[in-house]
Amino acid sequence: MPTIYERLTAFNKNRLPDMVKLKYRAMSVNAFYFFRGTCHLFYEDLYAANPLPSSPVTWICGDLHIENFGSFKGNNKQVYFDLNDFDEALLAPSAWETARMLTSILIAFDSLEIKEDEALKTVQLFLNSYLSTLRNGKAISMDPRTADGMVQTLLTTVEKRKPKELLKKFTQGKKGNLRLLADARHFAIDESLKKELTQFINDVIKGGNYGQYDYKVQDCIFRLAGTGSVGVKRYVFLLKSMNTKNKYLLLDMKQALSSSLQPYVKIKQPGWGSEAERVLAVQQRMENVFPALLSAVIFKDEPFVLKHLQPTDDRINFEMIKDRIDDIDKVINDMAILTASAQLRSGGRQGSAIADELIAYGGNNLDEILKYALNYTKQVKKDYKEFMVGYKKGKY
Repeated sequence: MPTIYERLTAFNKNRLPDMVKLKYRAMSVNAFYFFRGTCHLFYEDLYAANPLPSSPVTWICGDLHIENFGSFKGNNKQVYFDLNDFDEALLAPSAWETARMLTSILIAFDSLEIKEDEALKTVQLFLNSYLSTLRNGKAISMDPRTADGMVQTLLTTVEKRKPKELLKKFTQGKKGNLRLLADARHFAIDESLKKELTQFINDVIKGGNYGQYDYKVQDCIFRLAGTGSVGVKRYVFLLKSMNTKNKYLLLDMKQALSSSLQPYVKIKQPGWGSEAERVLAVQQRMENVFPALLSAVIFKDEPFVLKHLQPTDDRINFEMIKDRIDDIDKVINDMAILTASAQLRSGGRQGSAIADELIAYGGNNLDEILKYALNYTKQVKKDYKEFMVGYKKGKY
């Protein structure tokens, strides 16, 4: 059996080496961050064990965990809370998504030092709300008018945020001559690459869905965000309006690699034109409203997903509310509703189960999935311990 070191380095070998070092550093924080950065280990182990009962085939985001839900501005200019990471998205057994989400709750609660009995209540709450939503057969979306609790507070804050507040967070300089700010998660890039990227985005904006925007690139920078995706190529662009004074737009462009689930899914997948088109298509199916300016592009023969920039802090900060279990439970309940809703919404598309099948599945008992999540939580903690031994010795 390969060691954790061998499995991690093999998976990350084709990513940017300097960025992968930062990924390993992020993974060293605690077992939950290790779990976030090792989606490939989860599915490799799940496939080898094959412990889950049969479940409907659905579109899944693939890397579902409590920090892959967040707020974003939709293409209708409204703010929503929903699943927000589809890098690993594929057609797969719905139980895979549920098992990863339950494991994430258990690992996160352990890292937050929340009592085990509270964690067990919360995962059961997730399952009950997930199944109830499936049984009802109606997909639900969450915006400032329909959400409540912490989610409503987050959405209201994002909705009221003025564009200049976001600009201030990411830029420096005077009005009319702003530049992107380099910091711990944003890095300057080579001038020749910067020139190529600038020309590329300017050309993209002139055509396609961006034709209505009279903007030109003012600056671009490398972006580090997330945990599992650290190591892929990712850029932020500052665009300036050519006809409205002091009006700017921030774009995020992220490289799309093949899903880490791909080697383990035996269900036939559609023939996507690129990995970016896969990400785009599944996101548009699972979300009620998808992010503004979302599109698939090809830069230097590599696929990227382009969209309006969303700050990484536009999500629930569980560290801040770890002593407020009622608030946490309400958020987890919302996440369960959104998970089931995404499966219902995308049902009947290119091989995914229709609503009738999902409604029937909602009457099932998912104790076997919970049992697997409980056992796999122990495995994650064991793997994290092995990882930390090597990390502290400088192997990574």
